[in-house]
Amino acid sequence: MFFKKLKSSIYSFFREFLVFHHSSLEFRAKLLSAVIGIKKDDLECEEDILLDVAKEIYKDDEIRAEVLVKTVHEYLDKIREMNDLGVDELILDIDKTLKKHPRFYKKIDTDILMRFLKCKASENVKILRFRVIEYLQNEIKYKNESLKNER
Repeated sequence: MFFKKLKSSIYSFFREFLVFHHSSLEFRAKLLSAVIGIKKDDLECEEDILLDVAKEIYKDDEIRAEVLVKTVHEYLDKIREMNDLGVDELILDIDKTLKKHPRFYKKIDTDILMRFLKCKASENVKILRFRVIEYLQNEIKYKNESLKNER
């Protein structure tokens, strides 16, 4: 158990070098963090969903799932510290990444993100989460329509 945690910590710290397709994992972490990070405290429900989602996305790679969870935690810590990173900045970064790497549109699973709407939260948090998800759904729709027009 100790070695497994040590291994996942090392992979998390050096993910750019050790994790295959780390940019894909990083993108997914940003998506999850943008939705989770709207709520600042009492994230027990969100944590449970995050663990389930990570295991679901990387069902054949436990270490990669753990690295995803740790990466989300890093982003959430940055959001809480007000380190020039907030949900707005994450969404802008997601938008830039999608423009630069259109293949990441396939990584957006709004059904997974919708699960976080089930967690107890204020009405404002629920509305903001829904708007972030709605924005991503519109981005996917826009991308699909532009692909159809190219044909």
